[in-house]
Amino acid sequence: MKNYQFKVVLLVVLTCLLNACDTVKRVAKDQYLLTKNTLTINNQKVTNDTISNLLYQKPNTRLPIPYTNIPLRLYFYNTARPNIDSILNAEYYSQPDKMERKSKFLSRKQLEKRLESKANFNKWIKRTGEAPVIVDTALTNKSITKIENYYKVNGWFNARADYKITRGDDKKATIDYLISTGKPYMLDTLDVTIGSPEVEKIYNQHKEKSLLKQGKQYRISNVYGEEDRIVDLMRNNGVYHFSQDYVSFVGDSILGNHKLNITTVIEDKLVREDEISRREKFKIFKVKDVNIFTNSSYKDRNVPTSDTTSYDGYNIYSIGKLKYKPRALTNAVFITPNTIFKDKNRPLTSRKISDLRTFKYPNIDYIENPDTTLTANIYLTPLQKFELEFSTEAMQSNIQTIGFSINPSLLIRNVFNAAETLEISGFTSIGASKDSNNDNDQFFDINELGANLKLTIPRLFSPFNTEKIIPKFMFPSTSLTVAATSQTNIGLDKQSFTGSFNYKWYPNNTVTNKLDLFNIQFVKNLNTANYFNVYNTSYESLNSIAQTSGFIDDTEDLSIPTGANTFLSQVANGSYNSILSTDDLDTANAINERKQRLTEDNLIFATNFSYVKDRRDNLADEDFSIFRARFELAGNLFALTSRALGLEKNEDGKYEMFNVAFSQYAKTELDYIKHWKLGYKNVLAIRTFFGIAVPYGNSTNIPFSKSFFAGGANDNRAWSAYNLGPGSLQTSNEFNEANLKIALSVEQRFNLFGALNGAFFIDAGNIWNVFDDIEQDEATFSGIDSLKDIAVGSGFGLRYDFNFFVLRGDIGFKTYDPSYTLGNRWFKDYNFANAVYNIGINYPF
Repeated sequence: MKNYQFKVVLLVVLTCLLNACDTVKRVAKDQYLLTKNTLTINNQKVTNDTISNLLYQKPNTRLPIPYTNIPLRLYFYNTARPNIDSILNAEYYSQPDKMERKSKFLSRKQLEKRLESKANFNKWIKRTGEAPVIVDTALTNKSITKIENYYKVNGWFNARADYKITRGDDKKATIDYLISTGKPYMLDTLDVTIGSPEVEKIYNQHKEKSLLKQGKQYRISNVYGEEDRIVDLMRNNGVYHFSQDYVSFVGDSILGNHKLNITTVIEDKLVREDEISRREKFKIFKVKDVNIFTNSSYKDRNVPTSDTTSYDGYNIYSIGKLKYKPRALTNAVFITPNTIFKDKNRPLTSRKISDLRTFKYPNIDYIENPDTTLTANIYLTPLQKFELEFSTEAMQSNIQTIGFSINPSLLIRNVFNAAETLEISGFTSIGASKDSNNDNDQFFDINELGANLKLTIPRLFSPFNTEKIIPKFMFPSTSLTVAATSQTNIGLDKQSFTGSFNYKWYPNNTVTNKLDLFNIQFVKNLNTANYFNVYNTSYESLNSIAQTSGFIDDTEDLSIPTGANTFLSQVANGSYNSILSTDDLDTANAINERKQRLTEDNLIFATNFSYVKDRRDNLADEDFSIFRARFELAGNLFALTSRALGLEKNEDGKYEMFNVAFSQYAKTELDYIKHWKLGYKNVLAIRTFFGIAVPYGNSTNIPFSKSFFAGGANDNRAWSAYNLGPGSLQTSNEFNEANLKIALSVEQRFNLFGALNGAFFIDAGNIWNVFDDIEQDEATFSGIDSLKDIAVGSGFGLRYDFNFFVLRGDIGFKTYDPSYTLGNRWFKDYNFANAVYNIGINYPF
């Protein structure tokens, strides 16, 4: 029935679109629809995105689907009536009798509203769609001029361009742009003329960094770049009055040999006095005094300062007693007294002060003194000492039908008078689980209560001097976090405590480094006897095996927890080795191992370092790469302490701290993302991920919270989260995880119309166990041969861009499923019935 309904809907949609699929439907008699642009450069047809982007006219946008050529937005536009206002006027407004007759069923106001809605809907279709691109020779000639200018400013001074329009009988046309570049001009003699000796000295000290090099092809971008370089060079070496107006370039081309001589001219300072202009030599300025005003709010503009403090050459002024430690203020200022003026210190200071989260964006002024010095005045406006926030959230997950959370937080600024910030936040939530085993369960049977304390120090908090290793221009900061939560869910309640001490710094504009000196996590599981009431799939499998073994009758069920635990213990002791099959023994042992892992208490004391290189220029950048690396070591300090103190191991051969066997492992994660911009709102994106966690010493496996999982809206979208793997294992566990993961994704993103975008994607990857105590061959990575178990999913999605976030819906189909036998894995469940529907916020990578 569902398939029948789907076919009916599809037929109706196709029928409605057929009328719009004539691409020249809205093309007038003497007009031609532009269907293709071709580029012929130096008698050779090429594809050149740079030149194509210069054209004023491009064919209507088409879906980037292989072997298709569908101008979807044009089709949508063609469904609109071209003159809806005239039609409505002719059919309704100009016929009073008809309007009167229609008004008997609807009021006059309702009728007019209905007609207005028709007109507005028709206009929306036009706005959302795309009007046919009609060949316009005036715009084509403008494109020719733009192409020639592009080549000329990049060294091809003799470039010429023309075009040829091919018109067909079907009111469609193509344009071939014919370009002859000629031979490019190369830079030959490079001279410099500088008026001021101080400027000449600075220039000569850095002339090897010039962007104009002998033998290189002339490009206007290098000339502009050299101008910016000279201005920055002078402004950051004391030439206070220097600007772009003083730099010019004189070119002289040599006829016949395609060479160009350029002279860089740097003029003296221009001074205007009483309508008289004169030139004088540039001078080097020093910053003599730096004044910091700590109360510069508008309400205090007329209040005189009453407290003056001098610290490390800085003058600090305040209204009333100074509320900040002087070092905390001066450490945020890059403008240093009695040093050469450097213009770059102003934005550095503004950013550092803003990062303190204690003041508003500062105002920084320079005052010129008579003795060729400057006074820097830094005006700070304090933010409120306390800031209270309150947020709520509704949620749904794979274990709860509905949930609600409340998150109050309090931010306290300048806690210890050194611009530190303290964030105190709470978290409480309630939810209704999907567990249907117990009819007596309350509706809201999930709750969680937690508190978080975070202290941020705007410098590296260390007993050692770290300025030479991580100077303040890297914006270092220190965070100390403590959190505790208590959770009651559908049976496996737990309490947790976490604490961390980390450093963060930015070596340059693209790199972020973070070092956790320590990150401690303690998880205590409560009510573990309820395990099999929670994990029903595991219980049903174990119950079936127990009946097969004769441990219970076929009409009986294992009691929870006594019966289930007793049976697992006997299986582990080998009592049923001669009764049960190998598969049943493996399944029972796997259930036992999994139960122990999910119910055991965890103590993790780790140190980790993360490195992120993000080449995005801004959030709107569509051509960039991101590389993330993370390395983590856990348990080594506890292991050394245990051996040093001569502690005894428990019955499992493990050391314990606070009566818990601590985890010891090494973990690495590598993540690379690359985006290529292929055209307007057309992006090809790839992601590769590799992660491995190796237990050693005091551990034979990885804690559940530190393991990897596969599937979900941001991973392999053909499987739901935790539902893929490990390896080729056929499992129905609620949560599948392992300690090795490979993930690869490629996604083509394109615009459909307006804010609605589409995507096609292919996801691949899986998880495996390696170097741990898992003995199932199907779940274990054994080498290159295990790569045959990489799962492949493919699908498509729709995304609506709300500007500040993207609402995403993806449909994933199992293309290659490793849970099936070899030779029977491709397209087994490739249908809508077995598809996975994902909803997410923003893009997956």
